[in-house]
Amino acid sequence: MKIIAVVGTKNTGKTILVTKIVQELVKRGFSVGTIKHVNHGFDVEGRDTWKHKEAGAELVVAAGDETFFLVNESLKLDNILERIKCFKKLDFMVIEGFKHSNYAKISTSDFEDKFTMKKVNAFEIDPDALHSLVDLIEERSYSMFSQMNCKECGFKGCTDLAQAVIRGEAEEKTCVMKKEKNVTLHVEGVEIPLNPFVQKFVKNTTIGMINALKTSQVGDVQGKKVELLIRDEDNR
Repeated sequence: MKIIAVVGTKNTGKTILVTKIVQELVKRGFSVGTIKHVNHGFDVEGRDTWKHKEAGAELVVAAGDETFFLVNESLKLDNILERIKCFKKLDFMVIEGFKHSNYAKISTSDFEDKFTMKKVNAFEIDPDALHSLVDLIEERSYSMFSQMNCKECGFKGCTDLAQAVIRGEAEEKTCVMKKEKNVTLHVEGVEIPLNPFVQKFVKNTTIGMINALKTSQVGDVQGKKVELLIRDEDNR
């Protein structure tokens, strides 16, 4: 899932540009999600879901023609993205706001940092310019980096690689962590990145342990999907 943020000061057309980018991406056959940063709560006082939250529920779900999840806490952007990945497979996530995040950005104002790919006038962008902008988003936006800073890619860290991708000087696939996916670790649905050495260690140790057991039901496990679930004493 590639991520692109639309940032800028108030009333500079962020929502207008987000909708145009989403429409163009969908037209190209991509599945798209959106996240908007807001400075207020979502639930209206007096509604049933508000009453549930006020009663002490940590998670409130409203289910009908649409499904609405209300978590009674503020989550960081990366935590939100990780949770979305757990239940919805998307090609692109378009974010409105979060200007201090480390994702590729399109600015609708004078705001600019090392993750800004382009500044545009959202009110005056024409179809040709929008097409070129989305071409750039396809080419230079990227998914979540592990922040392991293993330096196997030749850069000083994940942030430097990300900025090089934005400048068109590197490709996301340069990241070794994105190539090495033989072993994945999830804790409460959140993926914990493992560097290549740890992945190989866990894989070889686990397969070696399983091969030492009686596995006549499945035979040799080499090349097969192996799942190991560990619960601690307090999480039965």
